[in-house]
Amino acid sequence: MHNDFTNHGDKKTRRFNFLRISASPWLARLLLWIPVLLFLLSFFFFPLFKILALTFNLETFTDLNNPLIARNSLLFTFYQATLSTLLTFALGLPAAILFSKFEFRGKSLLRALTAVPFMLPTVVVAAAFNSLFGSNGLFSFLFPLSSFIPHPSPFILILIAHTFYNTSIVIRIVGNAISRLDPKLESSARSLGADTFHVWKDVIFPILRPSLLAAALLVFMFDFTSFGVILLLGGSQFATLEVEIYIRALQLPNLNLAALLSVIQLIFTLIFSILYSRTINQVQTQTAPRFSTARPPKTLKEKIFVITFALFLSSFFFLPLISLPIRSLTRLEADRGQRDQVQYGFTTDYYEELFINRRGSLFYVPPVQAAANSLGFAGITVILSLALGYPAAYALAKPTRLEKILDPFLMLPLGASAVMMGLGFILSFGRLIASPFFIPIAHTLIALPFVIRTLQPALASIPERLRQAASTLGASPFRVWQTVDFPILAHATLSAATFAFTVSLGEFGATLLITRPEYPTIPIAISRFLSQPGGLNYGQAMAMATVLMLLTTLSILLIEKLRFNNAGEL
Repeated sequence: MHNDFTNHGDKKTRRFNFLRISASPWLARLLLWIPVLLFLLSFFFFPLFKILALTFNLETFTDLNNPLIARNSLLFTFYQATLSTLLTFALGLPAAILFSKFEFRGKSLLRALTAVPFMLPTVVVAAAFNSLFGSNGLFSFLFPLSSFIPHPSPFILILIAHTFYNTSIVIRIVGNAISRLDPKLESSARSLGADTFHVWKDVIFPILRPSLLAAALLVFMFDFTSFGVILLLGGSQFATLEVEIYIRALQLPNLNLAALLSVIQLIFTLIFSILYSRTINQVQTQTAPRFSTARPPKTLKEKIFVITFALFLSSFFFLPLISLPIRSLTRLEADRGQRDQVQYGFTTDYYEELFINRRGSLFYVPPVQAAANSLGFAGITVILSLALGYPAAYALAKPTRLEKILDPFLMLPLGASAVMMGLGFILSFGRLIASPFFIPIAHTLIALPFVIRTLQPALASIPERLRQAASTLGASPFRVWQTVDFPILAHATLSAATFAFTVSLGEFGATLLITRPEYPTIPIAISRFLSQPGGLNYGQAMAMATVLMLLTTLSILLIEKLRFNNAGEL
């Protein structure tokens, strides 16, 4: 009897131990996901739910103006995004052919120059084109008879600015596909009598179709959700969905309409994201890395194409970037009595004024304080992003069915516009957003997917056998982490932190909606100075944009130096 009782107890104990052992891995993985899931539920999905709830309010549809405004904004958003995409391909396709087919002096430097604008904050891009073609820009002063020279309209400047920072996408996606083409295909077609046109039409284009479509979708999606460039170069007269959401949330309050526009934009953005994901998978399965087929130009036509297009690309990408520091160090002011006489001269006044409260106002925040705010918010964003990203990246390093289910939810903030996030914060937290802590929270939502994708490959690459060998030799868990994990994770962690820091420094859309006047960031300060009249305000905007451009460029260089294989690719 006693033995039966003992055996029964042993069976219960073994069954309990088995359940505990089998459940512990799932429980451990669930614990890894809890921080990031709670963060997303609180600051992304809950605000998104508030927007959806307000959208389906009857008042949204009883106001007959709301559907009309939504339709006009949607049509104009598609119109400008389509034109911007066509212009980007008009420049990007020849550039992709240039970099993939030919070798020439300065190629690597020119390729790096074309990639810089994509990583720059949109506020810096807008300020760069303003410094070159704006009413106080270099173009107007270098050409006194500029009234007789066609001057780009605000809408044309918007299209050119979109082309400026999106061309790198076409160069990378389509250029990589062209460089991987088998040269035997073209040789075989020409041996059968096909000319250049038919070689591209019948042989090369069908192979490149997935790459072209993927690049077009990604460029269109970025143009569709553009905000900073349109607002700063064109103003509220160009009412895209993003700009209209901002206007209806702050300037002409109509939260029902703002919510409706946010949902419309989110739906289309998700559709484009799904199409892009499917298309880019086809690109990755159809092409494989191979040796470079680039060669020096041989014929006269090839030499003319390489020289002229390389010079054009250099001018197109270099002039806006260099115009910012030049304009921030140059005084170009007309005399009050004689408007035709212009004073030219080198000056550091605009940088010195960043530290001065010349008005003596208690409500004035000097630009240097805005810079301090940006650095503080960026530091908090880095801490939050790493604290939330590390557990999720650790779980994704060895994915199970749970990770495959939860992984797409991490990418959802990338499908939502920053302006929509700001609107969701206003609807969800009301007066609480007066706290400046909500700014790094919004920045973390945007930076978190990049941080996780940067850390995940590094964590997955750590050989488990090295950890086991260190433990077998008597190393403590901390010693194992110090000698095995840390050397591998150090560069990836620094790269992820730099990503978060750069995203926070340049974020504009969400910050514009939720920031208080006493807590401006560098992009907000640039926007305020550009919207105010006077040469001093304009010069300070150029100076701050130059500082932000330099900080961002240094971060980009650091990320590229520390990049871990394919870390950071989404």
